[in-house]
Amino acid sequence: MAMRADSVPAPDQAGEKAPRLSGQSRFHLANQILNLIRETKLEPGHHLREQQLADRFGVSRTPVRAALELLEQRAIVEARQNQGFFLRKPFDALQHAEMGVPSTNDERLYQRLIRDRLENAVPNSMTQSEIARRYNVDRISLMRTLSRLSEDGLIARNKGHGWTFLPALDTLVSRRASFEFRLTLEPACFLLPSFKAEPAVLERIRLQHLHIIAQSGGAAFSNTELFEADAAFHEMCAVFCNNSFFLQAIQHQNRLRRLLEYSSYANTSRVEAWCGEHLAIIGAIEKNDLHQASAAMRAHLETALAAAPGVPMAARDG
Repeated sequence: MAMRADSVPAPDQAGEKAPRLSGQSRFHLANQILNLIRETKLEPGHHLREQQLADRFGVSRTPVRAALELLEQRAIVEARQNQGFFLRKPFDALQHAEMGVPSTNDERLYQRLIRDRLENAVPNSMTQSEIARRYNVDRISLMRTLSRLSEDGLIARNKGHGWTFLPALDTLVSRRASFEFRLTLEPACFLLPSFKAEPAVLERIRLQHLHIIAQSGGAAFSNTELFEADAAFHEMCAVFCNNSFFLQAIQHQNRLRRLLEYSSYANTSRVEAWCGEHLAIIGAIEKNDLHQASAAMRAHLETALAAAPGVPMAARDG
């Protein structure tokens, strides 16, 4: 990444730090910066200029500074007075570095709503007042969580009052239909003439999966973190095919899967298995054996369908 030569004020210039961001934004942005360091293979001493990072990620300098301060706390970068932030560690020493996003009230409410819906502990449709009373949350936190659930494609606002979980998300028929759609779509990505892999991205995802396996099949990770790793792999394959329609369809399926498969990540043996299946697909891509990658993706999705909780064998064989 070519950095501009213009000077950036130090984070403690004028005697104060950048204001802290609310919620989890600075942790997510810090992870984006880590990914950029790895993908562009930056070396120690590299000047991480706030303005250029802000331009790259479409944010202001304030959240970038807050994210860099988190990386400074981990001794990944250092702040030099009146100069800015500089990388301390080489990119290849950061392959497993990840900023764990702390749980917040919003995240806890998000997870409780998903869990309770999966367990049929809450009705399909609820008003905001009913949700607020049940979970004892304030209006601001509630609206942020409902907006996030809506953005993830899990709920929709009613024409009148309240919100409804999308009915296609929690039926056995919809689970099978989703797998059937993905079985038609995802193996075909590799066979498109436009398919072209990016080695740096492949390597990053490969190392991420090896790290999950090394941590007792993902036992050290939250369900959210495991889902994001799983979804990122499938979106990576779609990105490589260079067809926006494929990518949009797979992104939509990933949003639906957040609820469909959320509870399955507690099964560490299955997590370890799908990590291995993903790695086999990555290996085929690296060898440019795209027909093998396609076949491996089909086998992976068929195995996932067979392991899907609640889908009866008769439905699978029919």
